[in-house]
Amino acid sequence: MKQTFLSIAFLSLAFSGYAQKYEFQSIKDIACTPVISQGSTGTCWSFSSTSFLEAEIIRITGKKIDLSEMYNVRHTYPKKAWNFIMRQGHAQFGEGGLNHDVINSAREFGLVPDVAYSGLVGNADKLDHTKMVAEIEKVVKWYSNPEKKLEPKWKDEVTVILDKYMGQDVTEFTYETKKYTPKTFLEMTKLNLDDYVTITSFTNEPYYSKFILDIPDNFSNGSFYNMPLDEFVANIDNALDKGFTVALDADVSEKTFSGRNGIAVIPENEADEKAILTEIKPEKKITPEYRQQEFENFNTTDDHLMHIVGKVRDQAGSIYYKVKNSWGTKNVGNDGFVYMSVPYLRLKAISVLVHRDALVKKTKKQLGL
Repeated sequence: MKQTFLSIAFLSLAFSGYAQKYEFQSIKDIACTPVISQGSTGTCWSFSSTSFLEAEIIRITGKKIDLSEMYNVRHTYPKKAWNFIMRQGHAQFGEGGLNHDVINSAREFGLVPDVAYSGLVGNADKLDHTKMVAEIEKVVKWYSNPEKKLEPKWKDEVTVILDKYMGQDVTEFTYETKKYTPKTFLEMTKLNLDDYVTITSFTNEPYYSKFILDIPDNFSNGSFYNMPLDEFVANIDNALDKGFTVALDADVSEKTFSGRNGIAVIPENEADEKAILTEIKPEKKITPEYRQQEFENFNTTDDHLMHIVGKVRDQAGSIYYKVKNSWGTKNVGNDGFVYMSVPYLRLKAISVLVHRDALVKKTKKQLGL
């Protein structure tokens, strides 16, 4: 009788192991600024990169500075317009961008705090670029027609639209009683923009090479360092372990990426797609070959950019990356952070932006950094 009771108890415990609600414990937290919302805009690339730079300023100087996401968006749109028009419409024009676009903009135009340039005009209290993008797109499509004579006034027309919806550009401002230009403000932050590199892992390019990744939002033809998948993940882990955060570009189109639940996982069994959002379930093993296959058949696409700021562990011992999102904190899980499993990152992370000193020594040597 006693043996039967123990057997039932054991089976019950085993069963419950497959129906355990997630319980997370923090194992690595790196200082970052609060979660905010990108509103009705497609500017996650700027929110991701700006949050990353804010964390870098904290790491380097100890200062918490709320940088303007919209300042670098404001300076990137004319470059997108130029790319579309000069390619006679044979390019993508939209709200998307990548981490290096903020780095490029900051290098050329500097940085400003949010109090100096919020990107909001009039009584607006929420970012919404719907009308602005439609108006700019109308202009660039008109001037990209090779049958029409191209006139430089298109630049003024784009500027007028940006001023209307985002406010005029800022060239000088006061921050904490001191006057700055965007360039001198960048100097004050102590950021060295040449220290940041983008790494990735794809099998169609030689490992330890630098190549231009063929994704729609790479309008500026940014270069990526390629490496084996295990090494790509090892470098992310090394960065976090050393106190560096990581800016992330990933596919979030999966049913098992849930902002509402604050979880991103890849179930081993398709039947677990719903349950795995709230319960621990077995996850798929991700090989380089499977990752490449999913990229080439468009199941993995460049959807959304975020910011990795730590790690958590569930009660079964599995590790998840603590990913700062830009969808605000209302009606979302984990206070606006997404806990992303290792399998999800291995499969769905397009690339990461990281400080070169955060890389594994072997990788730095192989890449000549």
